[in-house]
Amino acid sequence: MMDWTDRHCRFFHRLLTRRTRLYTEMLTSAAVLRGHRERLLGFHAAEHPVAVQLGGSEPAALAEAAAIAADYGYDEINLNIGCPSERVQSGAFGACLMREPELVAECVAAMKARVKLPVTVKCRIGVDDQPSEALFDFADVMVNAGADALIVHARKAWLKGLSPRENREIPPLDYALVRALKQRHPALPIVLNGGLVDLAQMRAEIQGVDGIMIGRAAYQDPALLLSIDPLFFGAAPACESRLAAAEAFIPYAEAQLSAGVPLAAMTRHILGLFNGLKGARAFRRHLATEAVKPRADAQVLRAALRFVCGAEQAAENEAAA
Repeated sequence: MMDWTDRHCRFFHRLLTRRTRLYTEMLTSAAVLRGHRERLLGFHAAEHPVAVQLGGSEPAALAEAAAIAADYGYDEINLNIGCPSERVQSGAFGACLMREPELVAECVAAMKARVKLPVTVKCRIGVDDQPSEALFDFADVMVNAGADALIVHARKAWLKGLSPRENREIPPLDYALVRALKQRHPALPIVLNGGLVDLAQMRAEIQGVDGIMIGRAAYQDPALLLSIDPLFFGAAPACESRLAAAEAFIPYAEAQLSAGVPLAAMTRHILGLFNGLKGARAFRRHLATEAVKPRADAQVLRAALRFVCGAEQAAENEAAA
């Protein structure tokens, strides 16, 4: 998710779940080759397992970008061809590549030849008026190219007439088609994405596929990540509470502040942590107004947490009663 899942977001999410694989925001191959690599690709060791998500359509450039990312220590290279924005289309990559499976295959094969990491593809079920069979044909080509998994957003992308936001909401979801794809390719890991908003739905829809990917739900309501490890991995929660996770984030924030990172660049990712609890609005308001100030430091976050201190336990007690 471009401009969302940066390194600060990912570090915070790792405090909430140890087992979930994290993904970077999509980085174009051109940006990796010519941009500030440490700013784009640098990450904290605690983020593992973490995948880098690349965008592009030139096999040689993607292969070079994949090699650079591999040197940074990522656990997976993911080629994102699911984004429907006009900006992405104008660069000849993103969802429009669903119409060019052979070119995507060349990109996958080129990356596979350069790195030893898994190379995966994130796609839609199709674009515009493509029939359902197009997804199966696309997957056949990806398998032949050596793709290690497909992450499928279970909506079509309408490249003309719908905005990126509308493309996340208007085209109907077709989870059954993704499950049918898994039946056709039982040996290929298939991950379901799109429209997954709560834990009960996630537990139901993971049936028949190998995994699920969640994006906006996890960003807007990060507390749901606290339940992921127990529900899906049979493991203990990564952190005992939302408040504990926020407090664990403070030493990281202090270290980043000393490196010149503005506080707001980090706290923007935790604004939704206490959604639904008493004091959440005051918590968000305090961070929104105070963290953006030039000399804002970790005391701003500590002050914001006072608005919600005790709210989580109070909510649990009320639910138990």
